[in-house]
Amino acid sequence: MSIFANASHLDAVTVFFGHIWNLFEVTGSISDGLKFLGAGVATITCFGAGIGQGYAAGKAVEAVSRNPEVESKIRSMFIIGAAIAESGAIYGLVISLILIFVA
Repeated sequence: MSIFANASHLDAVTVFFGHIWNLFEVTGSISDGLKFLGAGVATITCFGAGIGQGYAAGKAVEAVSRNPEVESKIRSMFIIGAAIAESGAIYGLVISLILIFVA
């Protein structure tokens, strides 16, 4: 079975390049359009950080409910882990701002 037999693949590719063309029409140059597209892709890192922090918070609550005596140790490890996860989102934000305003 060929990938061309399924029209949804072609529709997705057509829509993608249609959006690229719209960026070209709005910004006036393809490099500006791709710059904004790259900034949008860089901000997707915030989704991963949010999912990771939510999962870690759930597991920290679960760990405290199982063993309340080590709450302070779990809390400190959770805060360090959340800070590390948030740094990835901040890097994505910085890269998107650099792409929009500097590049």
